[in-house]
Amino acid sequence: MILVTGATGNLGALTLAALHARKADAIGGSRTPGDAMRLLDFDDPSSVDLTGVTTVVLVSAGYAEDDQVIRRHAAVVDAAVRDGVQHIIYTSLTGAGDHLGFALAHRATEQLVTDSGLSWTILRNGLYAELFGALMMWDGDTLESAFGAGAPAVVAREDLADVAAIVAGNPGRHAGHVYDLVGTPITADSVAAHLGTDHRTIGLAEYRRRLLGTPGLLPFQPPMLASIATSVRHGFLGTTNTHLRDLLDHPARDASAIAAAAAAAARPEQSRHP
Repeated sequence: MILVTGATGNLGALTLAALHARKADAIGGSRTPGDAMRLLDFDDPSSVDLTGVTTVVLVSAGYAEDDQVIRRHAAVVDAAVRDGVQHIIYTSLTGAGDHLGFALAHRATEQLVTDSGLSWTILRNGLYAELFGALMMWDGDTLESAFGAGAPAVVAREDLADVAAIVAGNPGRHAGHVYDLVGTPITADSVAAHLGTDHRTIGLAEYRRRLLGTPGLLPFQPPMLASIATSVRHGFLGTTNTHLRDLLDHPARDASAIAAAAAAAARPEQSRHP
């Protein structure tokens, strides 16, 4: 049986759905479980019960400070060893992302997984197309970002979920592999063109100022998001390869269109045309 952690989150839910579409014997786990899911609260290691599970898809629990994220992931790895899991698949971060503010937790977790003594696969996911679009801002009809002319190799979240499901369906074939799952480079200008508008670049200081004034962001999030902007702007997320294409059982989705849809969805209602 395959278990997907974080199964009520975006990537986890898509991965579980992809497994079910492929008729896999799979369940989800979450701290807020739905029907036919297990309760898995990473902050309560005693709740992490992986008995009967042969393969775990460990979806990164990255919405916290590094120490908490690593502690959460360690609880899953420890339970996997204790409960007889055979294979762990970890959804990590593209190798081109080592400049990002959240890279350390991913690399530390990779080490936990590869040192566990279990069979493993590391999926180093590229920047989500959805996130690239959602991080852009609007000034009236003009799209703004701190990305400059940077062209990250963004990838659709659903394609990453499909790869995770494909690997989980035949883990032995992928044991000991690290896959760097990136897509086709796109720019903020190309997203704006897709929407029929203009793109204006703002400075990193202005971008950080706006983030610090955004309600609801936790203290660690503005520097994390600013690290994405400066990495894109200065060309550190544009590396490409064929891993995604080689693993998918269908053509990759149009990441540019997905980023444009996310940018359009982030536009304030009052600035949209009737």
